[in-house]
Amino acid sequence: MVPLNLPNAITLLRILAVPVVVVALLGETPYGDTLAAIVFALAAATDGLDGYVARSRDAVTDFGKLMDPLADKLLIVAALVTLVSLGRLPAWVAMVIIAREFAVTVLRAIAAEDGLVIAASWMGKVKTVLQIAAVFGLIMFDPAPTAVWVLVYLALIATVVSGLDYFFGLRRRMASRRPDSGQG
Repeated sequence: MVPLNLPNAITLLRILAVPVVVVALLGETPYGDTLAAIVFALAAATDGLDGYVARSRDAVTDFGKLMDPLADKLLIVAALVTLVSLGRLPAWVAMVIIAREFAVTVLRAIAAEDGLVIAASWMGKVKTVLQIAAVFGLIMFDPAPTAVWVLVYLALIATVVSGLDYFFGLRRRMASRRPDSGQG
């Protein structure tokens, strides 16, 4: 049973926004791109809101801890795949971003099994903002102007750099927790 509180409701609304964005982009509805951009922007704006509300109201739940990052990934991945299918984004760009998100999710699971919780770094937050801005621009403008492509490639660079930072940071933390083997 999902604990019904405001933060979890916000997370669920973000998940429900995903198919709306996809259908608005793929459907041949008037102003579909504008509708998709608005829904995407609103859903993305709630990204930090649910966590903030949960912490400020002491309403953090296991459901929220699991579903909040999943909702974020669903929103970005669904938009990227849709933009690739529309020919607005090269598939390799989407695959790099999706592969990083998948790899970090797997690393988080491994870390959790080892009792480690790695908080989002400032690089990860920059990556998220750049990804959201780039995807919003690609949804809003067809064809995308140069400024949007600059955002796309900045998001791509931030995605790779933050992924490497996450991997090496986790590796260092896991290595520091291992007992010294006594061999020098």
